[in-house]
Amino acid sequence: MPLDYRFTPAFENPTGSAIRELFKYLAQPGMISFAGGYPAAAFFDQQGLQQAAAEAIGQTPLDCLQYGATEGLPALREQLAALMARRGAAVHVDDLIVTTGSQQGFDLLLKVLLAPGAQVLVERPTYPAALQALRLAGAQVLSAATDAEGLDTQALAEQLAGRPSGSIALLYCVPTFANPTGACLPLDRRLALLRLAVQHDFLIIEDDPYGALRFAGQDVPSLLALSEQVDGAQGRVIHLSSLSKVLAPGLRVGWMVAPAAIRQRCLVAKQTVDLCTSPWTQRIAANYLANGALERALPSLAAGYKEKCERMLAGLRPMAEYLEVSAPAGGMFIWGRCRNGLDAKALLPKAIAQNVLFVPGAAFYGEHPDPSSIRLSFAAPGLAEIDEGLTRLQRAVAAA
Repeated sequence: MPLDYRFTPAFENPTGSAIRELFKYLAQPGMISFAGGYPAAAFFDQQGLQQAAAEAIGQTPLDCLQYGATEGLPALREQLAALMARRGAAVHVDDLIVTTGSQQGFDLLLKVLLAPGAQVLVERPTYPAALQALRLAGAQVLSAATDAEGLDTQALAEQLAGRPSGSIALLYCVPTFANPTGACLPLDRRLALLRLAVQHDFLIIEDDPYGALRFAGQDVPSLLALSEQVDGAQGRVIHLSSLSKVLAPGLRVGWMVAPAAIRQRCLVAKQTVDLCTSPWTQRIAANYLANGALERALPSLAAGYKEKCERMLAGLRPMAEYLEVSAPAGGMFIWGRCRNGLDAKALLPKAIAQNVLFVPGAAFYGEHPDPSSIRLSFAAPGLAEIDEGLTRLQRAVAAA
């Protein structure tokens, strides 16, 4: 007789990542993937990382091999504070917690800030791992409208009008080169969002893994930096970021900037999860940043992604009758919608048969998914793979 396992309600019938479900097709010989948001392996600074790793184990072996402080190695937090200052946000070392990827930071925040049933706003569409975490936390997920520039703050003001103050616990957003749309929220909307947070008494979780990957247009200050300019917004923005997209995801180094009361509770929550993020990879990251290697690498990294993005956009033009796409100014993604009755989910098997992979956009919606939407990532494949993959996609569109 099979055992009757007593799962928690959240895990009685959990739903896994729709994107990771596609990874099984990567084993198909010759498959070209525009699906995962993987950075380009060819862009990894292997030499710089090897030097940082050799220095770590050679000069500070105990930092690498022993348990570390839950909040992170002081050397890394100093470098991350300096990095945040270069990005326009003046933070103190003690404002930072090093996390095992920024996803852990998000999970910690849900643990300490959300009670089951709490209402949380997300962009429509948004990052699916955030949706998954919110659902498992028992949150009531509400969608906020977006357009080509990101969160539509005028529509959000209308959505919030008449609601009791404090009825929204959190708003989660990726304001700079959003996953999946690639949109970048302009300055006036960022300020408007902060004012709405004050007016309606909610916190903002600003997820910023792609902000350093700008290849067009002018930099826009983070919500964290701008919160100092809006009366009452101080302490309302929790900032998450990561080295995964700009250095190497295998390091699993992210960080959180949060007010002291939130930070202290996240530290307690983190102690019950992993005690501390790997001190070894923290020390490698600290050395790499201290050497100035990241700042030297970023211009060529952004240029490389710009070339790939432009190549993909050019290759999509012959499909304009069936695919409408928007050009991002940074990040890793191109977002589009199918035209003439084409359904992205129905297109996927045709694409797989042609040995090319993408993500149907339905995975990115908290509610009422748009079946025509589609996400393509230009980051991981090489230029020749982009050309060939789009030729295959064109054949799939013709067959759909």
